[in-house]
Amino acid sequence: MARTRKKRSGAGGFGRILRGLVILVLVLGFIGPVLAVAMYRFVPPPLTFLMVQRTFEGRGFERRWVPLDDISPTLVRAVIAAEDARFCEHKGFDIGAIEKAIEANARGRPLRGGSTISQQTAKNVFLWPQRDWVRKGFEAYFTVLIEFMWGKPRIMEVYLNSVEWGPGVYGAEAAARRNFGVSAERLTPTQAARLAAILPSPLKWRAAKPGRYVARRSGAVNRNARAVLRQDLDRCVLK
Repeated sequence: MARTRKKRSGAGGFGRILRGLVILVLVLGFIGPVLAVAMYRFVPPPLTFLMVQRTFEGRGFERRWVPLDDISPTLVRAVIAAEDARFCEHKGFDIGAIEKAIEANARGRPLRGGSTISQQTAKNVFLWPQRDWVRKGFEAYFTVLIEFMWGKPRIMEVYLNSVEWGPGVYGAEAAARRNFGVSAERLTPTQAARLAAILPSPLKWRAAKPGRYVARRSGAVNRNARAVLRQDLDRCVLK
């Protein structure tokens, strides 16, 4: 009888440990993100994984958080034109862009991404920079959360204050001052287009003194930004 009671006690202890582990996984994997997203709806997100990584690489750190109202509308339009023309239409995922990216990559063309600004914000703020399937899964989860809990203006505000814009430069305010000596609020359409144009490769390209490719790219971004204004594609952010 004593041995039977000991076996049952041991089995019960293992069951409690297992239940505890399951609860911990649920908290960290599902409830934790909800709490983090809820907090960052009102509080500026602190350092990101990428910022810490770049700092350890010796690239320095410069960031100045400013509210969306203190960022020029020209930059908002330029970023929408360059990164996510359907930002105001989708719910976090641009299925058409994803399908085109898959098709292009399958044909052996240069690797093309289909990430929206919402997905990029989720990745930049909450996750590590390396690509893997685990990160992509969490990216999708965080994207759904910020679309539901933040809304488009807050997503754009966090994106523009967190994205990398050069070695050790993060956010629109730091980028505007570093490249053009002005605040983000005073960016011209040409300056905004240059900043948006270097987003795919901010460590390689320069906005202040663009090379031939970046100059052409920024010209296209500027034209597309005017189309964003004409077609009211910024309606969910700018009122």
